[in-house]
Amino acid sequence: MSKDYYEVLGVARDADDTTIKKAYRKLAMKYHPDRNPDNKEAEEKFKEVGEAYEVLSNADKRAAYDRMGHDAFKNGGMGSAGGGAGGFGGFTDPMDIFAQMFGGMGGFGGFGGGARRKADPRQPGSDLRYDLDITLEEAAHGCDKTLEIERLVPCEACHATGSKDGSAGFKQCPTCHGTGVVTRQSGFFVQQSTCPSCRGAGQTISNPCPKCRGEGRVHKDVKITLHIPAGVDTGTKLRSSGNGDAGLHGGETGDLYVFLEVQPHEIFTRDGMDLHCTMPVTFAEAALGGVLSVPTLDGAAKLKLPAGTTGGTIFRVRGKGMPSLKSSSRGDLMVEIQVETPSELSSAQKKALEAFTATLKAANQPEATAFLNKAAKYMK
Repeated sequence: MSKDYYEVLGVARDADDTTIKKAYRKLAMKYHPDRNPDNKEAEEKFKEVGEAYEVLSNADKRAAYDRMGHDAFKNGGMGSAGGGAGGFGGFTDPMDIFAQMFGGMGGFGGFGGGARRKADPRQPGSDLRYDLDITLEEAAHGCDKTLEIERLVPCEACHATGSKDGSAGFKQCPTCHGTGVVTRQSGFFVQQSTCPSCRGAGQTISNPCPKCRGEGRVHKDVKITLHIPAGVDTGTKLRSSGNGDAGLHGGETGDLYVFLEVQPHEIFTRDGMDLHCTMPVTFAEAALGGVLSVPTLDGAAKLKLPAGTTGGTIFRVRGKGMPSLKSSSRGDLMVEIQVETPSELSSAQKKALEAFTATLKAANQPEATAFLNKAAKYMK
């Protein structure tokens, strides 16, 4: 004869929902299969408390049970024409009930989410990060760089199995009983952490390889060639697949992520795809004009300088900026003219400059003339 559901949970027949839920939490954690491996009696108890909670936590099922007892859930019960649980559609798997109660509540009984964990000793390796400095020229033209990094690589001695004889000689971890986790209970709270013995794998090596100590991987300094495409900038992230850490016991290898930092340039500054530079010219060049030879990342380029160019004027040299990382387009070079004032003049140079200045008229220096005309009233 089936046991009385109220007696199974240890509650009174007039117990409220909170009391029923509290009783189920306590008993479910006590008899959970992960905490009682290979214990058939505990497994049956777990199923029993799950069935009792499913009925007593549902208002309709509880009312039917109070009227008819277990007959309410037999074939034909509640007027049903079929199904193993009368008009209620059958009992839920006790693991699912446990998952619904604890699965979304953080510290409450992870227990693999209410179902026994199927641990795999093969675990993926970690991704690695490498910060790389490059020059503006390398960013503009692209290049290949050789990186020297320390990473975990498959152990050759055991063929990445972790076993001394090269076979996958695994056994269930005695600490976590194959779950990969250990639990600690404090009242109704259950704290769960990765098993320290098997590192979450649920299994341990029977005869560990002495070189890798059973991990199937060892530390090694390696050289990796990385291609850097033209157009990269500071913050660009490049992925080198399969060059991260090797996985545990032959698990999948992680990736290497390279973060680029473009170093400051002695002439050019960068603004997206455009480059900027300031070019000093002599007073005579600015006044007379001519053709200047300006530097670019691709060699010298010609720039026509109009006569009478003033300092601060910016000229655009098209197509001499940075290439696009995603297309065939290219930015421009912006050249700002800086008129240099002569310094440390000799006596002869000073006299020549004074003589030249004496020949200047208002039309030769329109900006100074216009300013003086406006400022005249403030100078009286």
